[in-house]
Amino acid sequence: MARTRARTLKVAALSTVVALALAACSSSSQDTANTEPRDSVVFAIAGGNLENGHMDPHSSQLDVSAYVQRNVFDSLVAMSSDGELIPWLATQWTVSEDGRTYTFTLRDDVTFHDGEHFDAAAAVRNFEHIQADETASAQALAMIGGELFDRAEATGDYELTLHLTEPFAPLLTNLTTAFTGFYSPAVLDAHSQDDIKAGGPEVSVGTGPYKLTEYTPAQQIVYTANEDYAWGPALTDNAGEPLAANPGITTLTVRILPEESARIGALQSGQADISVDLTANALTQLGDLNSQNAPSPGMPYSAILNWSHGHLSDQKVRQAVQVAVNLDEAVPAALGDSFQRSWSVLSPSTVNAFDESTVGSWPYDPEQANTLLDEAGWSERDADGYRVKDGERLRLEWLSWLPFSDEKRALVTFLVDDLKKVGVELVHEAVEGPDYQARYFSEEEGMILDFDITDWGFASLDGDVMRQHLHSAGYQNATTVADSDLDALLEEAATTTDPTQRLALYGQVQQWNVENVAMIPLYSPQFITAWSDSISGIAFDRYGWPLLHGISATN
Repeated sequence: MARTRARTLKVAALSTVVALALAACSSSSQDTANTEPRDSVVFAIAGGNLENGHMDPHSSQLDVSAYVQRNVFDSLVAMSSDGELIPWLATQWTVSEDGRTYTFTLRDDVTFHDGEHFDAAAAVRNFEHIQADETASAQALAMIGGELFDRAEATGDYELTLHLTEPFAPLLTNLTTAFTGFYSPAVLDAHSQDDIKAGGPEVSVGTGPYKLTEYTPAQQIVYTANEDYAWGPALTDNAGEPLAANPGITTLTVRILPEESARIGALQSGQADISVDLTANALTQLGDLNSQNAPSPGMPYSAILNWSHGHLSDQKVRQAVQVAVNLDEAVPAALGDSFQRSWSVLSPSTVNAFDESTVGSWPYDPEQANTLLDEAGWSERDADGYRVKDGERLRLEWLSWLPFSDEKRALVTFLVDDLKKVGVELVHEAVEGPDYQARYFSEEEGMILDFDITDWGFASLDGDVMRQHLHSAGYQNATTVADSDLDALLEEAATTTDPTQRLALYGQVQQWNVENVAMIPLYSPQFITAWSDSISGIAFDRYGWPLLHGISATN
């Protein structure tokens, strides 16, 4: 039965987010008096636990590691706003007929910030670092193919050859990201992995448009323009203009402000020029400030159901939970009208992966939820109205990682209310990173997953993100799913290079989740950036993350 909910946020003025790679930017009129150039810009971010060893994109899985360190680390290839692969550190590339060998011709005029020369040997050293046991890479290793990646080889001074044991369809796309960017080999040879993870001027050394010159953990990062930079990709800014060959500013200061209110205040007061990690509600407070909402490709923000812990081992219970939550009402009520509920474990903006037939495939149906729970043996209720069996209440524990936004709390509160109506007690707890990790992973035992449900979204340019979340050997498989047929589907999708076949295979994966309910996709996140009228030349990658090396600023 449909019902009306009070809106927790007033965001009706926000325009609907477009469903492809980048949303349109809104612009306020330029103050013609503010024309005097300046040489410094402040970029405000939430921080995302960078200080906890996440300054190394080769070993970190955090988005913030990639979009902040993009300033330092270049990639072999780039991706334009329309999805075309274009040269960067590699001027051209070929792929063997069997899809197992990639050969790149590298630029011969690139130097690292420490003066080391970039060549094929330096590139090989970086792939070795990603593969090394001590790096403990999860995401970057998966992005180059994981067990499918054999080795990198310098087949000439400026010729790099990558050898795979099987074709890996997402490889070139994944090589556009900072997760697979390049360190100076001198750094990799001279420093421990702990030092590299911690980051700093002596270890965060790449070929990028900025040099990291100061780092105060949990406070700020200072980047200084690389005046020698002349090898940026042929990308365009948000106005369609080519990016400048050199940075338009000399100093980029990243301020780490965990509280959204602090980031909003910094923008309003002029203490920050650009900010990310914003919610749709923040834009209502920022008025007509320039902004972009980019729907994140990859895995939507989802409730991830742990099959190995308690009551969610029963498929009927999982299916009941799935149809007992009224996401059509809860998502816009909690997050605002620009957000819509998700239907699939892949977001619509994930190119050549989203299955349209999932839309409407599991609507809100409390009657069906009640029937499923009865069939699962949870037919009795206690004095509080919760279902019981053999004296035990049907109670689910949902564990989240702090910080946890007010909007997400509102969404979970709606889901708690929905589930109570069918007799399921949902208890939510948000804890600090170390406490979360203690219940997620043990050095001795591996993944312990001491909870029924957890949550996250995972930005990815390719549907292969599902292999990491649903394959029995996936590094991010918090569902504990181990299904040989599903494994085979995910492996075939990764190694099949025909786009039509890949789309069909990912469609089967998405339909599998509708039936088996490893995850309940809640909504597709939006990556929101806001910036002042004093900034021009800002660009965005396919994730919707800002690229800052072409910006200029006025007073």
